[in-house]
Amino acid sequence: MSDNSKKGIWKVISASSMGTMIEWYDFYIFGSLAVVLSTKFFPSDNPTAAFLSTLATFAAGFVVRPFGALFFGRLGDLIGRKYTFMVTLLLMGGATFVIGCIPSYETIGFAAPVLVLILRLLQGLALGGEYGGAATYVAEHAPKGEKGYWTAWIQTTATVGLFVSLLVILATKSLLSKEQFEDWGWRVPFWVSILMVFVSVQIRKNMHESPEFAKAKAEGKTATNPLKESFGNKYNLKFVLLALFGATMGQGVVWYTGQFYAMNFLKTVQMVDASQVETLLGIALVLGTPFFIVFGWLSDKIGRKNIMMAGMLIAILLYRPIYKMMYETTDVALKTEIVEKTKIVPSMKEVDATKIDSIYTTNKEYTDGTLLEEVKTIHLENGKVMLDDKGKEKIETKISKKINSSNMALLIFLVFIQVIFVTMVYGPIAAFLVEMFPVKIRYTSMSLPYHVGNGIFGGLLPAISTYFVTTAKDAGDPEFYLEGLWYPIIIAGISFIIGMIYIDRKINTLHE
Repeated sequence: MSDNSKKGIWKVISASSMGTMIEWYDFYIFGSLAVVLSTKFFPSDNPTAAFLSTLATFAAGFVVRPFGALFFGRLGDLIGRKYTFMVTLLLMGGATFVIGCIPSYETIGFAAPVLVLILRLLQGLALGGEYGGAATYVAEHAPKGEKGYWTAWIQTTATVGLFVSLLVILATKSLLSKEQFEDWGWRVPFWVSILMVFVSVQIRKNMHESPEFAKAKAEGKTATNPLKESFGNKYNLKFVLLALFGATMGQGVVWYTGQFYAMNFLKTVQMVDASQVETLLGIALVLGTPFFIVFGWLSDKIGRKNIMMAGMLIAILLYRPIYKMMYETTDVALKTEIVEKTKIVPSMKEVDATKIDSIYTTNKEYTDGTLLEEVKTIHLENGKVMLDDKGKEKIETKISKKINSSNMALLIFLVFIQVIFVTMVYGPIAAFLVEMFPVKIRYTSMSLPYHVGNGIFGGLLPAISTYFVTTAKDAGDPEFYLEGLWYPIIIAGISFIIGMIYIDRKINTLHE
C-alpha cells in the first residue's frame, strides 16, 4: 500500500470514526445515566418500575434501529454513503441535545417520558442509518485482503463512544457536588454532544464519495429499488437471514452483556458506587479496545467465522462463573462488619403540609475496607406510613458500596475478559457483512441484519435480563443475580449453532 493510499484511508477512517463515535456517545449517554434518568422522567413512587421503564425506553431506541437501517440504507444505496450519514449525524446530535433540555416528570408530568421516548426513537432511527454507512464507506476504500483490519477501526467507535460518555459523566461529577449533579448536572453530557457534532460535520463536509459506489454510479449499476433487490430476491434474502441468525444476533447479545449489562449489574445488583463503576468500566474498555483491531486484522488471515464463533462459545461457557465471581467480590454477607463503627443518622424531610419523609442513613464499615451506605426513606402522610398501589408500605431503601482497590482490580479484570469476548465477535463483523453483499445493495442489505441483531436482540438485553434478575430475587432464588444471563447464553448459543452449520468460509470472498 503506497504512502498516499495510506494517508487517504486514514482520512476516511478519521472522518468516519469521529462521526460514528459521536453517534454512539449520544446513544450511550442515555444508558450510562439510566439510574439518574429513572428518577427524573418517571414517577418516583416505585424506583424499580421507574428503572425498568428507563431501560425499556433505552431499548426502544434499539428496536427502531432496523427501520432506520431500511430508510437510510435505501437512501445510501440510491444517493450515496457520504450524504446519508451526514443527515444521520445531525438527527442524532439534535435529539440528544433536546433530551438534555426536557423538564422533569415533577414539572410536566407524563409529557416528560413521552417526549424522551420520541427523541429516543429518533436516536435509534439515526443510528440505524449511521453504522452501515460508515462501515460500508470504509470497506469500499480498503485494499483487497485488508477489509477486516481497516473496518475494525470503525468497530472501536462503539466502545470509544461508551468510554467518552463515561469520561464526560465522571468529569461533570467531579466539578459538581452530588446534589448539583442529580439536580441539573446530569444534563451537561447531553448538551456537550452538540459541540462534538458541530466539529464532526465540519470534517465530514470535505469527504468524497466511496470509489466503489462512485464507479457503480458512473456505470449506471446502482440499485433502482434497493429494498426490493435486497429482500425481494430470494438468493440475497437467504444471506440477510444467515447474517442475522448465524452472526449478528449472537454478536449483539455478547456485546451488550460485556458492556451495558456488566455496568447495570455492578450498579443495580451489586450496588457498587456509580463513580467506581464508571471508573472500572472505563479502564476495562481502554485495555480491551485495541483487541478490536487485533481480531479484525487476524480475521483477514484466518477468516471471520472462526474468530466470531470462538468468541460466542467462550462467552457462553464463562458468563456464569464470571458473574458469580463478580457478585461474590462485593457481597457483604461474605465480609466481616466492624460493628462498633456502624452509625445510624435519622433525619426528616418535609414534602408538603401533610407529607413527611422519615430518613435513616446507616453507614457500615467492613474489615476489608468496604464502606456501605444504606438510606432508608419512609414516606409518611398525617403521621402514618403511605401505601402504594398494591397496598404495600412506601419504604425505599438505597444501598451504595465503596469497594477497596483489590476488589476494584478484580472487577476490572472480569469486565476486561468480557470486553475481549466483545472484540472477538464484533471486530470482524463489519468486514464479514460487507463481503456478503454486492455494492449496489450493500448499505441496505448489511444494515438490516446488523441492526436487528444488535438493536433488537442486543438492545433488549438490559431490560429483559434485569427483569429476570428482579423476578428471581422476588421469588427468593439464592442465585437470583445469575438469572439474567440465560438470555444472552441462549441467544448466543442458537447463533453459534446456526453459524457453525450454515456459514461457509467462502462467503468472505463473494464480493471482494
